Amino acid sequence: MNIEIENYLTFYKNLVPNFTKVELEFIKPHLEFKILEKNAIYLNQGQVQKKLGFVSKGLLRQYYIDKNGKEITVRFTNENNFSTDYNAFIQQQSSNYYIKCLEQSTLVELEYKHIQEGYLKYKNYERFGRLIAEKILIQRQKRIESFLFESAETRYLNFIKNHRNLFNRVSLTHLSTYLGIERQSLSRIRKNISE
Repeated sequence: MNIEIENYLTFYKNLVPNFTKVELEFIKPHLEFKILEKNAIYLNQGQVQKKLGFVSKGLLRQYYIDKNGKEITVRFTNENNFSTDYNAFIQQQSSNYYIKCLEQSTLVELEYKHIQEGYLKYKNYERFGRLIAEKILIQRQKRIESFLFESAETRYLNFIKNHRNLFNRVSLTHLSTYLGIERQSLSRIRKNISE
C-alpha cells in the first residue's frame, strides 16, 4: 500500500477507532496525490477549494494580504493536518486566503463531493467530520484568545512549546506576522529570552 494512503487512513483510524474496513475502503478509489514544489500556491484568494488536502509531507502557510500589501500569516500546516480554508471549504465559497508551500509538499486530496457522500453513507464519517470541525474551532478560539489575553512574549513562548516541529521550519518574517508582532520586536523578544 502507498505510504501516503496508509498515513491518511491511519489518521482516520486514530481519530475514530470504530472505522470499519468497508468504510475506509470507500474513500480509497477517490484519493488523489499532489506534489507541490516549494513556493507553489495550493489555493488562491477568491478560489473555491474543491478538494481537501491532507499534508503527508511538507509545510504550507495560509495567509492574506492586508490593505498595505503586507502578507499576514494565519496558519501553518504540516504533516498529518488538513490544509484548507475550512469555513470556505465546508460552504464551498471563495476563500479569503492564499495557501502556499514553504517546502516541497505531498498532499493526499479528497473531493468535497466524496466527503459529503461519506457523511451520508457512514456514521463514522459524520463523526470524523464533527471531530475535525471541533478541533479547528478549538484551535481558532485559542488563537483569538492568545491575542486578547497574552503578551507578545507569551504568544512566542507558547508557539515554541506547542510547535517544536515547526520552529526551525518557518522564517522569522512569517512567524512574526502569525504572532502579530513586528519582526524587530520578535528579534528583541528572542534576544531577551536567550540572555
